[in-house]
Amino acid sequence: MSNDILPLLERIAASLERLAPTAAKPIDLAAADAFVWQSETSWLEPVPSVSRVHINLLQGIDRNKDILLDNTRRFANGLPANNALLWGARGTGKSSLVKAVQAAINLDSITKLKLIEIHREDLVTLPRLLSLLRDRPERSIIFCDDLSFDNDDASYKSLKAVLEGGLEGRPANVLFYATSNRRHLMPRDMIDNERSTAINPSEAVEEKVSLSDRFGLWLGFHNCDQDTFFAIIDGYCASFGLDLPREEVHAQAVEWSMTRGARSGRVAWQFIQDLAGRLGKKIVL
Repeated sequence: MSNDILPLLERIAASLERLAPTAAKPIDLAAADAFVWQSETSWLEPVPSVSRVHINLLQGIDRNKDILLDNTRRFANGLPANNALLWGARGTGKSSLVKAVQAAINLDSITKLKLIEIHREDLVTLPRLLSLLRDRPERSIIFCDDLSFDNDDASYKSLKAVLEGGLEGRPANVLFYATSNRRHLMPRDMIDNERSTAINPSEAVEEKVSLSDRFGLWLGFHNCDQDTFFAIIDGYCASFGLDLPREEVHAQAVEWSMTRGARSGRVAWQFIQDLAGRLGKKIVL
């Protein structure tokens, strides 16, 4: 009888093992300086090589650069620091600055900061990520690029509680940096709609815009003028050894920016990649 049941029990055991959730991978923050939060498996995926430019190549944003550097350096040294919202025009260096600041701090700081990227759609799992980081000795910056919310998206409420105001609050070893094209993280028509349809318009608007108040630093980014655009181009050319007459490069850059309808750091970078390709030069970051 036992011999007849044994194969059936083995098949049942195998089926249960396949249904069981995969064991969570151990988190090793020593594996890299940057990670991507994988919410489905509660794992921090190491990023061995971060796509970023040197902080000295970021032109036209000197004040924002100094403020964010100072805030991040204080955090690395164990001093009080603020969550930061970098908002403004697209392609103006918001996410590039966050990545460059972390690299700059790690060059001259004893405490190496960890940069952890969380996708906007995974913000509801932020409390779980914070619980994994709360008691660790490492200091981490959680970074959300292109943070914004639509009309039917209520996940901003959980983010508000996590940043400030919840019972546990933000761990002392964690800072939150976000970039957005919107100063209040929500479209203007969404805020106006709340004002026009609510019984108490001012309270409805306060509910929507109070999320941005959770960020102690607001750093605004705006489209650059032509002189700044040329300074960005010249900096890239000097750094990557793109030897062409300056006037010729500027003329080509103006034509390139006109086809894009904008002057920004992103447009300048795209132009430099095109120029380097035409010259047969490789770009090493």
